[in-house]
Amino acid sequence: MSEGLFDEGLFGATDEEKAERIAANAPLAVRMRPATLAEVVGQDHLLGPGAPLRRLVEGATPASVMLYGPPGTGKTTLATLVSKATGRRFVALSALSAGVKEVRAVIDEARRRLVRSGESTVLFIDEVHRFSKTQQDALLGAVEDRIVLLVAATTENPFFSVVSPLLSRSLVLQLKSLSDDGVRSVIQRAVSDERGLGGSVVLEPEAEDHLIRLAGGDARRSLTALEAAADSAVASNEGVITLALLESTVDKAAVRYDRDGDQHYDVTSAFIKSIRGSDVDAALHYLARMIEAGEDPRFIARRLVIHASEDVGMADPTALQTCVAAAQAVQLIGLPECTLNLAQATIHLATAPKSNAVTTAIYGAIEDVRKGAIGSVPAHLRDGHYAGAAKLGNAQGYRYPHDVPEGVLTQQYAPDDLVGRDYYEPTGRGNERAVAERLPRLRRVIRGE
Repeated sequence: MSEGLFDEGLFGATDEEKAERIAANAPLAVRMRPATLAEVVGQDHLLGPGAPLRRLVEGATPASVMLYGPPGTGKTTLATLVSKATGRRFVALSALSAGVKEVRAVIDEARRRLVRSGESTVLFIDEVHRFSKTQQDALLGAVEDRIVLLVAATTENPFFSVVSPLLSRSLVLQLKSLSDDGVRSVIQRAVSDERGLGGSVVLEPEAEDHLIRLAGGDARRSLTALEAAADSAVASNEGVITLALLESTVDKAAVRYDRDGDQHYDVTSAFIKSIRGSDVDAALHYLARMIEAGEDPRFIARRLVIHASEDVGMADPTALQTCVAAAQAVQLIGLPECTLNLAQATIHLATAPKSNAVTTAIYGAIEDVRKGAIGSVPAHLRDGHYAGAAKLGNAQGYRYPHDVPEGVLTQQYAPDDLVGRDYYEPTGRGNERAVAERLPRLRRVIRGE
């Protein structure tokens, strides 16, 4: 018996009493982990009647799964429920600390139990993307033979971070961030439930709203902040969690920002217009406001990708590459680290030369198409890769540009009604300066002028 058990008054206690005392001392987020499928909030797309995850939890589908999604969406909870509902032994490993030796030990024990008593084992591996290829390969045989039912969790896209053979043996299920209403229900349950705060504190509406903003769809984050604020409220003998108390506890000021209201649209508009106006400092200010208010980083990334073509375009073609890379980083890394990627993309766009020529070009073409200016595709440009095409005159007389030294030659490409119609008009800014000089020469050669 360890000395710690004497210190904690656990000597002589039953295993159940020990478990209860340890659970009572666990963080609020752990105590409030759903004990049944009915308590799970969100993930309706995976937990509806007949859905794959519900069938797995209910024991109807003995398949290994990859649970892919942001932090705080219930990956560990669902893995535990799979074990409980199916009556299997549950073993958890973290890819941060476990190696091949630990993985093989679990598999060997699972094989012995299966042979000896028929008991199956659920092996939960958290952060599986941190396993090396060798570590992942060590799982293949046991997963394929169902020695273990693998439930792996990852915050990164498994198609980039998990070896293909393991993916092919598993269902990949993507979990989504909790909605604001979902986070709210988690918070309210934690305040009232005996496993949580048991009604020992009162949570004011403004503080509750701020907790939801802080969460950013992560239930665990909201419960961690709630627990810290509750400790302060109880210590003050008032038992009330106000917005001011919450701010002082979590050391993060409330940003006046409603993701579904005017502030959402106003701040987003100011963000884009600051970038368009090349005010990098103002753009970074609005970016910071969105991030601190809990705006979905994927929304910010999408706006940056759009803006890269809308207001920078060919004046700096590398801007789109930077923004797409930032959007990928948001998916792969998530907050808070992807803040740096979003900031880099914002700075790139704000300081880049500006051009809306791409925007005016494509919308000019779309406007003509909508007005009926379509016309027939010239016969020499039509597909000739089928029997009878030549008899129809298709693909006859097409001239291959690479056959001439200049790589461009005189040939009609547009329908008859649109010959000579110019949509793209490059500016003289940035990279478009060179395009503006070259484009008239190209058009003269193509049109035979």
